[in-house]
Amino acid sequence: MSLHLLRPAKGSTKRRRRVARGIGSGLGKTAGRGTKGQKARRQIHPRFEGGQTPIQRRLPVKKGFRNVNAKEFAIVNLDDLQKLFDAGAEVTPESLMATGIIGGIKDGVKVLGFGELDKKLKVSAHRFSKSAEARIVALGGEVTKL
Repeated sequence: MSLHLLRPAKGSTKRRRRVARGIGSGLGKTAGRGTKGQKARRQIHPRFEGGQTPIQRRLPVKKGFRNVNAKEFAIVNLDDLQKLFDAGAEVTPESLMATGIIGGIKDGVKVLGFGELDKKLKVSAHRFSKSAEARIVALGGEVTKL
């Protein structure tokens, strides 16, 4: 086999369509654009909507972005602990799920300092706000970070 004998497979290549090259080509005169109108006269942008407000201007602009690496914590407040646990109780993510304060642990449990607490508790969680940690320790309770 020689290079000068190489040919594409039969039917795999097609001749380029030459428009507006005379009546004999079959695509003369209007060159496949029909008659009259904006599309026949000039090239228009593919997203042009005929003077209607374009879709990219009709849709609301979404501000910012969502960080894919952000951790989402199940949040528990001190007043929740006050209501559902007795003095001296051990509070863990599993016990919080059992009482129904949180639906799931997600990326961890965070205890926030909202509300009043007057019980001594042993609290285990992944994160604590400074105020929550200070109040639990001030009452003689224990704070354990998981």
